[in-house]
Amino acid sequence: MFKKIGMIALASTLAAGCASVPMESLERTTTAKQFDPPSDGMAGLYIYRNTFYGGAAYTDVMVDGYCIGSSAPYVFFYEEVEGDKSYKVSTKFSWEESPDPDNDLLIKVKSGMNYFFEQYLRMLGGTGVELVDEEQGKEEVSKLDMATKGTCGRRKPPPDLYDVQSFGRSLCGLLC
Repeated sequence: MFKKIGMIALASTLAAGCASVPMESLERTTTAKQFDPPSDGMAGLYIYRNTFYGGAAYTDVMVDGYCIGSSAPYVFFYEEVEGDKSYKVSTKFSWEESPDPDNDLLIKVKSGMNYFFEQYLRMLGGTGVELVDEEQGKEEVSKLDMATKGTCGRRKPPPDLYDVQSFGRSLCGLLC
């Protein structure tokens, strides 16, 4: 009996530590997933995060230093930019002051085209973004939900799961 309660408490604690962000309406999400060509003279950027790895970590997504929004696992953003120009797509942890230049991807976009960028977290720390082909991007984005564009910002880093005191406080918050 106590073993089951302990497992439920542990699962709840871990789930509570997962990042979540405000989401767009079903209508806007469905429209974005139709992958229509962007407006005249524009290019479409789909930036997504499709893994749970680093689930407690918020990451900020930027285009040319402009904040697109704060990302969490299994979400995407859609942004239209002026076509036939070069852009820098970046990502960073929300508690970092500025992105690491290794996290930047420079790309020249063409008017009327959609581009797909997968955001990822590195095993030894840090974030990154890579361009994926249209077929793969459409397949992956079609399984995700669209996050609301918003502010990027400094949030506290997630607690270290190996920090026993932090884990104990989280568990006590659920049970005490």
